[in-house]
Amino acid sequence: MQELDKGLDLAVKGPAAQRAIAAMRDQLAAWGLTMPPVEPLVLDFGLGRFDEVGEIEYWIANEVEAGYCGKFLFVRDGQTCPLHHHREKHETFYIVKGRVRMHFAGTDREMTEGDVLPVEPGAPHCFTGLGPALLLEVSRPCRIDDNYFADPAIPIGGKGQGRTAR
Repeated sequence: MQELDKGLDLAVKGPAAQRAIAAMRDQLAAWGLTMPPVEPLVLDFGLGRFDEVGEIEYWIANEVEAGYCGKFLFVRDGQTCPLHHHREKHETFYIVKGRVRMHFAGTDREMTEGDVLPVEPGAPHCFTGLGPALLLEVSRPCRIDDNYFADPAIPIGGKGQGRTAR
């Protein structure tokens, strides 16, 4: 998973990552859920503010040749996956547990367990946990350079003209 390696280069590591993973596992256990046997990716998007801007990802599959990707995304209460878009990737989000405020198509909406949201390429989106939340992302393959973030301080993803408007 070459793309996963790019994410791991930027991942939170050490005691901070271990604390985040332990807290997430406690929440998953409280929900009665088990994650797949893959190493979780603790992301702060290179900003160093994990409690505010970040998520924990479980990459189940990123099958570039077959054309699909599947990930679980975990956010804490008040934690945000930052505003971004993709030029190629189409995503569908399913809320497994908890609630999120999803910004999509210029509006904010609260999504709860069982809600589904398809996000077509080019559509700016972000989400924030309203309490802890677990999302399933099913999408075209993940390519790190196909993430265009609104925040220019985020050091990964596509650069230049593709930046998402704030």
